[in-house]
Amino acid sequence: MSMAGPDGHWTARAACGQGKVAPDALFVEGAAQRDARSVCGACVVRMECLADALDSRADFGVWGGMTERERRALRRRRPEVESWWDELFGPDRPGGPDAGDPAGASAAPQALAT
Repeated sequence: MSMAGPDGHWTARAACGQGKVAPDALFVEGAAQRDARSVCGACVVRMECLADALDSRADFGVWGGMTERERRALRRRRPEVESWWDELFGPDRPGGPDAGDPAGASAAPQALAT
């Protein structure tokens, strides 16, 4: 089963996409980040979003349920990681960061804990 939307990209399935959330709602500071993160809670492509944000070094906003501060801290803790997509889903996972195939998504949170 592919997580890609009709356009073939995982973002088409994102809980924050397609006008569901105001464009600036995920680019907030302070206490408002808690509300922004809540959008990610039940998102079916949360880990794809996080891997994409980590690989592209997105510096602003909430991506995959993590703030920019949390993502920076994770990158500092794991400087050896060259590809977060490979780290979270495995290098042989079909689809890659642009397709968002869910195979192996349940194992992704364990990679973040190390």
